[in-house]
Amino acid sequence: MSRKGPVPIRELAKELGISVKAAIELLKEAGYDVKSGHNKANKEMEEYLRKRLEKEEQEVKKEIEKKKEIYQKVEEPKKLPKRFQQKPKKEEFIKEEEEKEIKHILKPKPKPKKDTKEKVVQLVEEERKIIEIPGPLTVGEFSTMINKPPSEVIKTLLDIGYIATINQTLSVDILELLAEHFGFEVKKKEIKEEVVEEIIEYDYIRPPIVTIMGHVDHGKTTLLDKIRNSNIAEKEEGRITQRIGAYQIEYKGKKITFIDTPGHEAFTAMRARGAQITDIVILVVDGREGVKEQTIEALNHARAAGVKIIVAITKIDLPDANIDMVKRQLSEHNLIPDDWGGDTLFIPVSAYKNIGINDLLEAILIVSEELNLKTTIKGNAKGVVLESKMDKGKGPVATLIVQKGTLKQGDIVIAGYTYAKIRAMYDDMGRKVNIAYPSEPVLVQGFEELPRAGDKFEVVDDINKAREIVEERRKALKIQLSRGEMESLTRKIQEKIISGEKKELAIVLKADNYGTLEAIKDSISKMEFEKVKPVIVHSGIGDITESDVMLAEASEGIVIGFAVKVDSRARNYAESKKIPVKIYRIIYHLLEDLIKFMEGILEPEYKEELIGKAEVKAVFKTKVGKVAGCYVIEGKVLKSAEKVKLIRDGNTIYEGKIESLRHFQTDVEEINAGMECGIRLNNWNDYKEGDIIEVYRVVKVEQKL
Repeated sequence: MSRKGPVPIRELAKELGISVKAAIELLKEAGYDVKSGHNKANKEMEEYLRKRLEKEEQEVKKEIEKKKEIYQKVEEPKKLPKRFQQKPKKEEFIKEEEEKEIKHILKPKPKPKKDTKEKVVQLVEEERKIIEIPGPLTVGEFSTMINKPPSEVIKTLLDIGYIATINQTLSVDILELLAEHFGFEVKKKEIKEEVVEEIIEYDYIRPPIVTIMGHVDHGKTTLLDKIRNSNIAEKEEGRITQRIGAYQIEYKGKKITFIDTPGHEAFTAMRARGAQITDIVILVVDGREGVKEQTIEALNHARAAGVKIIVAITKIDLPDANIDMVKRQLSEHNLIPDDWGGDTLFIPVSAYKNIGINDLLEAILIVSEELNLKTTIKGNAKGVVLESKMDKGKGPVATLIVQKGTLKQGDIVIAGYTYAKIRAMYDDMGRKVNIAYPSEPVLVQGFEELPRAGDKFEVVDDINKAREIVEERRKALKIQLSRGEMESLTRKIQEKIISGEKKELAIVLKADNYGTLEAIKDSISKMEFEKVKPVIVHSGIGDITESDVMLAEASEGIVIGFAVKVDSRARNYAESKKIPVKIYRIIYHLLEDLIKFMEGILEPEYKEELIGKAEVKAVFKTKVGKVAGCYVIEGKVLKSAEKVKLIRDGNTIYEGKIESLRHFQTDVEEINAGMECGIRLNNWNDYKEGDIIEVYRVVKVEQKL
């Protein structure tokens, strides 16, 4: 093929029938300096690729011929007479015996009485600390299951570099690691599933699934709005994304699916449930403000997911936009632009003036071509739940995205702990559809309950089978949670019995900037007291949210903010649950109040103060029992005294209260020293002359640090 000049690598790769990534790697091996599919290949590079591919093709053909010759020479081994057959090894013999024993155990037997076997198994499992993990769980659910405080689980996660809140969902892999750390053995629950042995034919190149991430107000929704030629941003208060949405557009005859998230929370929830659906992350960075805290968070979550990243530098039409600043800041976080020798595409865009939008879409198609996104449209659909909500007209609905197979109206779908018979499906424009292919998002109507974001879904053939599977999943989760709640209750009772244990005050700390946050954390860490210890279970920058209050509730602690606000949901939740939330603007006041808080969680001490003494001079019998005739020798005797002791021969033989106090025939409330009185003690009838009755006041003494 004759050409006038160099050709882009992506076009050459397509012509040669290989991926762009493979072409780049081959050229790099030959010493050519290429970074991406945008780079152009000259005649010399083209000839090298053609010769290299021809050489590999010849080598593969030779290898195939060689294998054919070998296979033709191999004969099926003849079966030896029984006397010459090798006896099974000891290990094999043991294994056979075990299998026989298992078969024997599995034979149908009459049902035992409803006690012994189940109880023994339960006791053995509890002794070995065995738990069953039915699937992905939130931090709160898992902590309940293993009978540990959520703060302890969150701290352990932080130690392994995983940041999570109490309501964040953890994958089974992470849960197994945590269980092992806390000394539990994980017993995998055998849940009845639709098992289909199939050989997948990758017959369909699906559209790429793209997630828009970045700092708030950096233009995520406005950018997507421009791409879709719709009016999403204007409908949302403050032009900030309020929920997850999934949309599909077409560019140059190819489809692209966009997931617009309100941050990285939903992205993380999906990953935690093993739902890796995103292929490409568009990291949006304001060309004027540059990299912010949420930018780094989004970058870290994208990297942890192992997805390709494209950077969109927004608002470049404004005079103070600085593209090089953004590149420099991200390069400090090892995200190197392709024109600086890296492998990340940086696309300057302006949604307002429609600059760079086509370049961004082109970049998405280039990267998706490198990823070689192949799947199949054959068979029952499988995929992931993006979001769910209660719709006034439709009931429980969920947005599903298909990963494999074909989803059709009327299909029976299992998703997490619920199921649906699909009554209707709608696309992102609200139009009814009857079928959905891989990478296509659809709103599904017909769920029994709301599934969770990130739950995997699959189609089964029978509604009864769906009910059975879901019921078994729910049962497994319920057993584990109820068992954990009972253990948690026992643990709390035991903790109250154990005395002398060092107490802790759990603190959720939020500040307006990192400098102040670190200063406060440093000051708190230096607070060393014998009786109580402050522990920061979570700290961060920004306003106090409902999640912060829930974490404090779970940790039985408080929320402290410095120069920040409390959002309305957090305030309402704190008031309903009686969680202390304090805001400060002077660090000294914060630390001073913190000491008061810590003193408040200490159990107060109770001190006995002697009020008076009376000596028993005589014992009288009455209709209601014996009465001690006494003479008050010191202080006074109060009928309402909190504690009374009866001393005989120097030993205390009774502690209780006064039932009646009389001066001659009159009931009185108190008797002073030098006077006579009759005393009858509560539930006591054994008085002797010479006994001493001591009367005490119990005084509450607040503890100090």
